[in-house]
Amino acid sequence: MAAVYDEVEIEDMEFDAEEQVYYYPCPCGDRFSIDLEELYDGEDIATCPSCSLTIRVVFDEENLPELKEEEDADMDTGGPGRVRLDAHQHRHDCREK
Repeated sequence: MAAVYDEVEIEDMEFDAEEQVYYYPCPCGDRFSIDLEELYDGEDIATCPSCSLTIRVVFDEENLPELKEEEDADMDTGGPGRVRLDAHQHRHDCREK
């Protein structure tokens, strides 16, 4: 793994509550990012999508915001324009044909 460019306190990072992602400006002009879920999983390296630099995020897990539950997690539609049928409904529909 490449060397870490810098260590950054999480309080110095910008948090996007909607996306659940922390951001920090990168010298290349883009920004480092790390997901809140990654932080809860013990990951502490934020990456920049435009260059090879990485930073180590310094944080205490007990001070992290709560993870936002995925909306409609139990409503799997199978993608755009598709509706997921349960096994009972599928068998019923097949018998009618």
